[in-house]
Amino acid sequence: MDLRNFIRDIPNYPKEGIVFFDITPLLSSPKAFQYAVDQLAEKFADRNPTKITAAESRGFIFAAPLAYKMSLPFIPMRKPGKLPYKTMSVTYDLEYGTDTLCMHVDAIGKDDNVLIIDDLLATGGTVNGMVKLIDRAQAKVAGIGFVIELGFLPGGKSLRDLGFEHTCLLNIG
Repeated sequence: MDLRNFIRDIPNYPKEGIVFFDITPLLSSPKAFQYAVDQLAEKFADRNPTKITAAESRGFIFAAPLAYKMSLPFIPMRKPGKLPYKTMSVTYDLEYGTDTLCMHVDAIGKDDNVLIIDDLLATGGTVNGMVKLIDRAQAKVAGIGFVIELGFLPGGKSLRDLGFEHTCLLNIG
């Protein structure tokens, strides 16, 4: 299945000169959505993850059903103030500023092998922040997967520079 057929290009959104790659047509197609989750499960089956994590919010859309399919715990990484228990946090660089992610202090432990899932890889800022939180928890990264990679942006290179390979289902650009 060609997932590109289920990604809608929205020119000049959220600002002039940007093309936004809209995943809602993919989510509106049960076959395409199931295909994407099944492909991620297949690609990471041999990595022996013990937990799956994603950053809010679109990463949750793919990571939660993947965790269900693989019978693994799902660990949400959220913005400050969104998790009810004690958290650890990391602030990371984005293309135009910084952002912060938090996770519960007891969510990931030193024996965990954590699979990171997100909908889209662009500059790599968010996933690099997630890697830092996993490292702070003294766990290992089992793998990093995306539905879409914007190959014309430096996210893939930034992951490789950190020593991480990643998997994407659709490369645009």
